[in-house]
Amino acid sequence: MNMSIRKFLAEEDGITALEYGILAAIVAGIIVTAFKDPLTNFFKNLWALITTNTGISTTS
Repeated sequence: MNMSIRKFLAEEDGITALEYGILAAIVAGIIVTAFKDPLTNFFKNLWALITTNTGISTTS
């Protein structure tokens, strides 16, 4: 039992995946910050097209 705990703590695969996840979150944050206005306009236009073409009403 003690040996399996040591092996688990020495394993680095999970740490690598965590590092990639953190890096991806940082890059996504930078992209959103740098392109905030164009992204906002893109998603507003996309939502308008979706609601127009599907007949979804945004009013309650």
